[in-house]
Amino acid sequence: MASDLSFVEFVVDLVDQDCAVTYKRMFGEFGLYSHGKFFAVICDDQLFVKPTEGGRAFIGDVVEAPPYPGAKPSLLIGDQLEDSEWLSELVRITARELPEPKPKKRKKKN
Repeated sequence: MASDLSFVEFVVDLVDQDCAVTYKRMFGEFGLYSHGKFFAVICDDQLFVKPTEGGRAFIGDVVEAPPYPGAKPSLLIGDQLEDSEWLSELVRITARELPEPKPKKRKKKN
């Protein structure tokens, strides 16, 4: 079941603007980015954040689940999803620990 765009926009609007969260449609679902770093996916109208040490420590009692069959487990965000301050801090912590995105290679013209 694909995620609803209104849910994605709701989640993005919850996060503080300084996190610069954007989204892209990916295989019927959505990938979330903070300052160009891929940090989460929304699948079946649920938020799954990439697992990091800082994210685990911040959440405390984490729930991990794969966002789709065959995927690695991610941090499933449930009850605290609507807490804007909490979610924004989780995004900051997670993005800080993730590597910078690799520069895209330019396609050669024939």
